[in-house]
Amino acid sequence: MTRSVTRRTFSLSLAAAAAGALRAETSPGRGKQLVDKTIDALGGDAFLNMRTRTEIGRASSFYHDRLSGFSVARIYTKYLPPPPSALGEVQRQVLGKKQEDTVLFLTTGAYEVTFRGARPLPEDQIGRFREATLHDVFYILRQRRNEPGMAFEAMGIDVVENQPVETLNIYDADNRNVTVWINSDTWLPVRQRFKLWDPVINDRREEVTHYTNYRDSGSRVMWPHEIARERDREKIFQMHSDRVTVDDPLDDSLFALPGGINILTK
Repeated sequence: MTRSVTRRTFSLSLAAAAAGALRAETSPGRGKQLVDKTIDALGGDAFLNMRTRTEIGRASSFYHDRLSGFSVARIYTKYLPPPPSALGEVQRQVLGKKQEDTVLFLTTGAYEVTFRGARPLPEDQIGRFREATLHDVFYILRQRRNEPGMAFEAMGIDVVENQPVETLNIYDADNRNVTVWINSDTWLPVRQRFKLWDPVINDRREEVTHYTNYRDSGSRVMWPHEIARERDREKIFQMHSDRVTVDDPLDDSLFALPGGINILTK
C-alpha cells in the first residue's frame, strides 16, 4: 500500500514537473505570438512606423470617483528614436475651448505653459508621466518590444469585461511588470494593469487602464477612442476622443517652447 502510494506520488510529481517545464518552454513562445497578433490587429507596419498621433476630444478627471474636472482636449504625440535613458516620444497636451492651457513633455524637460510663461512641472509629475508611458502597452509594442531584457509571457485564457481574452505578462530589464488582457477575437488590448511605488503613502499603488471603442485612424492604425484610468480601484481619468489621426504633418514648433517665453520658477 505504502509502495503504491509512493509510486503514485512520484508519478504525479514527474507529471507536474513535466507540465511545468512545458509551460516554461511554450509560454514565452505563445507570448511572442500574442505580441505579433496584437501588432497586426493594431495596424502592423502602419502601427510600428507611425510618426505622430493626434487625439481630439474631451478629458475628464475624477477625485474619489466623482467628476472634478472636464475640458476639451487635444493631445499631440510625436515618436522619436528611443534613446537609452529617455522617452522615445514628446507630447503636447492642449486643454480648453480656446486652447488656452498647454502642458509640454519634451526630451529636455516638462512645462505648463500659460499666458504668464512656462513653469517647469514638479519632478514627481514628470516621473509619473515617464513611468506611465514606459508601462503603456501601445508604447511598449511601438517603441520597446526589442529592448534587451524585454520578455513577453502568455498566462492563459480568461474572461474580462464580458470579453474572451488572453493574458500577457510583460517584463523589462528594470523589473517593470505590466499585465495586459487581449481580446481573443479582435486581438486588441482590453485592459492593462501595473503597480508603482508611491513615496507619499510608502506603498505600491495599482494603476489600471481600460481601452474600448477602437476605430481606424484613417491610416489603418486601430486606436481606442475611450480610455479610462483607475488608481487603487478609483477612477482618476477618462479620455473620449471624437477623432484620432495618425501621421499628420505636425510642425516642430508644437513640441518646443515659444522663443523668448518667460521661464517661471517651479
